[in-house]
Amino acid sequence: MNPRAIAIGLVCLASFVSQGAGAQGVRIPGAGAARKPAPTAPVEPAAAASSVPQQADFIVAVVNSEPVTNHEVTLRLARLQRQVASQGGAQPPRELLAREALEQLILERIQVQLARESGIAVDDLAVDQAEQSVARQNEVSLAEMQRRLAADGIARDQFRQELRRQLVQQRLRERDVDARVRVSEPEIDQFLREQPSAADMAQVDLNLGHVLVSVPEGASAAQVAERQARAQAVADKARAGGEFAALAREFSDAPEAATGGLMGLRPADRYPELFIEATQALPVGGVAGPVRSGAGFHILKVVEKNRAGLPSTVVQSHARHILLRTSAQLNETVAAERLQDYRRRVLAGQADFAALAREHSQDGSAKQGGDLGWSNPGSYVPEFEEVMNGLKPGEIAVPLVSRFGVHLIQLIERRETRLSPREQREIVRQVVRQKKIEEAYVTWAQELRGRAYVEFRDPPQ
Repeated sequence: MNPRAIAIGLVCLASFVSQGAGAQGVRIPGAGAARKPAPTAPVEPAAAASSVPQQADFIVAVVNSEPVTNHEVTLRLARLQRQVASQGGAQPPRELLAREALEQLILERIQVQLARESGIAVDDLAVDQAEQSVARQNEVSLAEMQRRLAADGIARDQFRQELRRQLVQQRLRERDVDARVRVSEPEIDQFLREQPSAADMAQVDLNLGHVLVSVPEGASAAQVAERQARAQAVADKARAGGEFAALAREFSDAPEAATGGLMGLRPADRYPELFIEATQALPVGGVAGPVRSGAGFHILKVVEKNRAGLPSTVVQSHARHILLRTSAQLNETVAAERLQDYRRRVLAGQADFAALAREHSQDGSAKQGGDLGWSNPGSYVPEFEEVMNGLKPGEIAVPLVSRFGVHLIQLIERRETRLSPREQREIVRQVVRQKKIEEAYVTWAQELRGRAYVEFRDPPQ
């Protein structure tokens, strides 16, 4: 398989938020803005232990025999409080944010445990790459990033451990969610019919407020009716002028509840179709719902609505690569060393890239000398595309770890071109797949939480 996939904006390694589609860039204290806009606002790393009041630690919950401590909840709580403050909102009650912090940690524990049981592991090389990527996104050197983290009380080992955990979760999600999502031709046709024009797919940027009143799997008719009545009461309060953020914090079961239910300004096509259908005719300030999905009942408020559009021309990249798949016999470090030797030989004029690809690459492009053809932005997984975009024509990158293995990438050339109808259709496929992945992730995470054994002990303090 070649590295082509949808750049779905949930590169968890740079987010420190492992729910839904996390932000793409960690903000290092004192660093500039991330190089690429992220789908949600970037958040700062967890505060150092020294910034949290010291007290005796104790277990607040047990997740499949693994403890979650009060100290962990306190650190996550501080992060959520900074996130709310950065958005200019009023701080919700500490107890509410503490419960949200605990639920985040529980879901993370469940996913990491499942990954470990499945044999999913991350080599140091992948963590090195992730660390360098975070530094690039914050437009600082690796040494400067480490200095600023240390000044904020965050040890490098702590930072790398967090990156490793997020990479493990990312690989688990890619395997159990992303890889199973398919987009049919009728789904693409339906999307195109809903657009004003296939050539000029005018879009709307939306920021929705969201309250989810969840319905447990296998709920009785009485339970469903009770949850629906609760959702209707929330919708009525919102329409009557109640503060939506406060309603979200009090009643919502969605991950963004702690920050007032805001889902962030994004293209409308990155929201679930159900949300778009419910809000497309509403003005700013309008409230929709309750609307029913497999997760429960949703109440939606249009917070912002801006017109936007996709360009009719794009800058395409023409690249080739050599892929070595990892296995018990070939780990990421050894594969990278082998590819680094290929790179040295090509740069020294001792070998031909295409010949090496035909002989060694374990990708379907090997027969073509590793040639991947012309690609549009977003055609590759984020880690592959980030490295490729940083190359000049003719340059060969250092070996790169992705979900598919370890790559050696050479950029051949770039061009600006007008999108053909076929290419527009492929972009639509990416958009539809992104929505389906986000919807599938919510369901998957709820199922994992429902199957796990969670024992609550003393409440967080």
